[in-house]
Formats: sequence, structure tokens, C-alpha cells
Amino acid sequence: MPIRPAPLPLALTALLLAGALPVFPAAAASPSPSPSASPTTTGTTPAPVNHGRPHRTTQPAAKPPTKPSGSPSGSSSGSPSGAPSGAPSGSPSGSSSKPPTTGAGDLTDPRLKDIAQQIVSSAENSSLDWKAQFAYIEDIKDGRGYTAGIVGFCSGTGDMVEMVRHYRELKPDNILAKYLPALEKLDGSASHSGLDPDFVSDWKKAAQDPLFRKAQEDERDRVYFTPAVNQAKSDGLHALGQFAYYDAIVMHGPGNSADSFGGIRAAALKKAKTPAQGGDEKAYLAAFLDARAASMRTEAAHSDTSRIDTAQRVFLQAGNLDLHTPLSWKVYGESFHIDK
Repeated sequence: MPIRPAPLPLALTALLLAGALPVFPAAAASPSPSPSASPTTTGTTPAPVNHGRPHRTTQPAAKPPTKPSGSPSGSSSGSPSGAPSGAPSGSPSGSSSKPPTTGAGDLTDPRLKDIAQQIVSSAENSSLDWKAQFAYIEDIKDGRGYTAGIVGFCSGTGDMVEMVRHYRELKPDNILAKYLPALEKLDGSASHSGLDPDFVSDWKKAAQDPLFRKAQEDERDRVYFTPAVNQAKSDGLHALGQFAYYDAIVMHGPGNSADSFGGIRAAALKKAKTPAQGGDEKAYLAAFLDARAASMRTEAAHSDTSRIDTAQRVFLQAGNLDLHTPLSWKVYGESFHIDK
């Protein structure tokens, strides 16, 4: 199994000042299906290994505080609330005035959303079993403290504390609530101060709680999935393009700096027009993947671009814009396959 180069710490404080991803009004993302509804998967699914856990360069939008209720009702699952709005550079004026329709080629379709999670997990964990990652937690020595959960929430980049706050909304008396004061002090820090020695074991215990798993999925949707998919729909992209945006924002984070999602999209727009602007979808996606690969190569932790070259480009070259199954791809030399 290939080993990634050791990541280099970033100047987090400066990068955290970047703005958040613009979001257009759209329908809330569908909840992930239950395990019984998961697509059939085959192929190589080794034990989870950290290859490319997210190394975000920007902080997610803060969620407005909510009084803990102890009930899941009224939670923020799939809602982009708290993310700033505004028309992005290069977007068509007046677009997305009507919520997009869920259907073929739409990543909010529960089946396609589950497939998207499996493809992300193949790169992040060397496994298609993304549901096994609720309990994942380790310090990967990238200057961002602990990295954990299904999209790599980080104790040093703000998204972990937001997720734990949401867990407290769903279940005020939970095993992780006592760590919130420490997590609030650790934004922009690699320190474990106030977390050790029991945070890792308590996180794994919390992962047995359905409400903790819900909190992770809610925050994944609010901060990453829904904004990425909404922007892709505004740009006129089908499921593959929506996935390309989502995978990019998971790794690079929202924002407009050169090495964040917004910066990567801006670089692509200099080379090609989106379908919403009258451009060719394949040509635009090729430009976006080129821009993302170039950004990845600027950081040692991202220098292996196989999640682009032998995965997303494979789907694009096959013209599979709707992510029809079966799907076969490679990441870090490992082969993966989703049958249906």
C-alpha cells in the first residue's frame, strides 16, 4: 500500500480569513440512505488507512447558535443555513431562482449520494465502507490537530467544534459536550490541549450513538455537500461535476483563496465556460480537474493526484456525466468497483 508524503503545516491563521463559498437557494440534500439501501459494492476494500484525509485551508461558515433541545427535530440536516450568500464570480445572473429537481444525474438522489460517499471514502480511507468512518479519529500531523469522522472534521479548522455543537443540540447530555470549551480554544491550532487523554476513546464511544452519526451527516451536508452540489447545479453540471465539486470542497475547504474550492473554480473559469454560461460540460470539467490537480501539487500532502487522474478523469473520459454504474477506478494504485 503506497505511503503518502508527510504533510507540511500551513499558515492556518492567515488562510482561515478567506471567505466562505457562495451558496444559491436550492432544495436540501436528501438524507443518506440506511445501510439496507446501500448500493452493492465489490472489489478491493482494505481496512481504513489514512492516505488523503482532508487538509482544509479555510474555515467553514459558523452555524447560528441554537438552544439545545435534546430532540433531533428542527436540526440542520442538509441545510446550507449559516453559509454566506451572494453571486459567485462567473455564475449566470438570476440563476437558481427555482430549486433544482432531484432525479437522474442529481447527486442529492439518495443512491447517487451514497455512491459519492463511497468514492470519497476510497480516497480518504482506502475503503468503500464510508459508514465505518464515523468512529475514525487520529492526528495525522498536518498542523490541524485531530482529524475525525466521515469527512475529516478537524479540531484545528473549526468544523469539528461546529459538529460537536450540533451534537449537543441533538443530545445535550452527550459524552463529547464536555470538550466544547477546549475545542473552541483550538481553532487554528494543532494542540490537543484540553482534549487528551480521553478524547479519542470518547469519540469512538460517541460513534455508537445514532444521534452522533446524524450530527456528522448534518454538518457534512450543511458545510460541504449541499453548498458544493448547489454551486454545481448553478453551473449546469450533472452528477459527475457535482461530485467533482464535493470532493474538492471536502479536501480543500470552502473559501476563495487560491488553494480552496473557490480559488480552484475561479482558475477553471479562466480556461473554460460552465454549461450555464454556454460552455461545453466536458471541457469545463477537464479545466476544473486540471486546476484542482495543480492546486494539489502545491502541497506535499496532496501531491498524489490519483483521485483525479485515475478516478474522476476516467469517468469524464468515458462520458459518464451521470455516474451510471458500474463504476471502476483506482486511487493510490488500489482498485475499486461499484457494481450497482
